[in-house]
Amino acid sequence: MQQRPPSLLGAAAVQAADAVIVLVASVLAGVDTLAGRSYQEGSGIALTLIGIGTAVALAWVAVGLSRARRWSRTPTALTQLFVGIVGIYLLQGHRYAWGIPSLLLACAGMALLLAPASLRALAAPPDAGGPAPQPPPQAKTVPAKAGSAKAGPAKTGSAKNQPPKPRTPAKPGTPGKRPARS
Repeated sequence: MQQRPPSLLGAAAVQAADAVIVLVASVLAGVDTLAGRSYQEGSGIALTLIGIGTAVALAWVAVGLSRARRWSRTPTALTQLFVGIVGIYLLQGHRYAWGIPSLLLACAGMALLLAPASLRALAAPPDAGGPAPQPPPQAKTVPAKAGSAKAGPAKTGSAKNQPPKPRTPAKPGTPGKRPARS
């Protein structure tokens, strides 16, 4: 197994810390809901369940990041961006005890994620644990027939796009009737 760089493991630790913080906040919201201190009981329950689900998702991304899975890079970057924005809002609301640690955590997580060693580990070839690259889809081409340079509209392959075929005229004297089969 390939050695993971310390910066990548540090970014995974920050992501895990984000998951723990969201889980703690969700449990506190659940306790407040049970104590009757929620604005509405239904919204308190929903907020608690959404928070617990988010904490599980953040922890799953942290595990993926610690295993150097490529898919974990974008969710981690978005998590750190979101935590940084929340930290700024907390500072603007004069909640320095929550805002400063949130902002520091987001900056540390983003710096560790974007460190060159982390980026190299997340862009490792498939034999080093990364997913196999997929070739781009090939366009289907139809070879042209030799010597078929007829004048007229090109066929597109769909009957809907073709002009209607001309009808063969009926025998004189019997308009609209088909000849009898023999």
